[in-house]
Amino acid sequence: MKHIADNLARVKERIDAAANRSGRTADKIKLVAVTKGRSLEEIQTLLAVGQTLLGENRIQEAKQKYDQMHSILQTPFEKHICEWHLVGHLQRNKVKSALEMFTLIHSVDSLRLLMEIAHRAEIKKQTANILIQINTTGEESKFGLESDNVIDFIEKSLSYPHARIVGLMTMGKFNTSADENRRAFALLRSISETIKTKKFPGITMPYLSMGMTNDFEIAIEEGANIVRIGRAIFAGAS
Repeated sequence: MKHIADNLARVKERIDAAANRSGRTADKIKLVAVTKGRSLEEIQTLLAVGQTLLGENRIQEAKQKYDQMHSILQTPFEKHICEWHLVGHLQRNKVKSALEMFTLIHSVDSLRLLMEIAHRAEIKKQTANILIQINTTGEESKFGLESDNVIDFIEKSLSYPHARIVGLMTMGKFNTSADENRRAFALLRSISETIKTKKFPGITMPYLSMGMTNDFEIAIEEGANIVRIGRAIFAGAS
């Protein structure tokens, strides 16, 4: 598993360089290691080298890993050894399970989903932290709100305070050069800045989640402070 540690170190070096180019430092960038399709042993390797922020795409797979991880931990303190984010699409019938595992949901793309999250969170007497997913590339195959609908969405979300909006998320085009996604990332940053000027009560914009293996450096240059990386970390894994 040494290749995982080596890959992670190289990814962090690239994050550091991109952060410097954007006038920031690497400690301002959260790295979510996306563990979709990876084994428990591989995840433990990440934890052993200090990568404790993990991302999963699907509830069912995440639940299996979550239960396995926490069944081998011995004390309540150790159960907080890692933090899990949901970075994939969330169906409304899976919201209850999601709230049991994830500290941040990156992919809220409809008011009905936000309402269900708020409802389930209220039952649990908690507030769920969420990001609004925006389709900044215009691809029909992608989930996410259209950029022109975001302000109206936020205004409607104010009626559901148990779903706390703490930022935005987008995905660049996959089969393209990294630079071609720069415009999509700049658009997300611009939308975030517009939301801030509106001063909606209870709405904050500390997070911009954008950038994956093929384009995370461009995303950081355009303002990302959460990047979601899997392939670059696990390259060479069997």
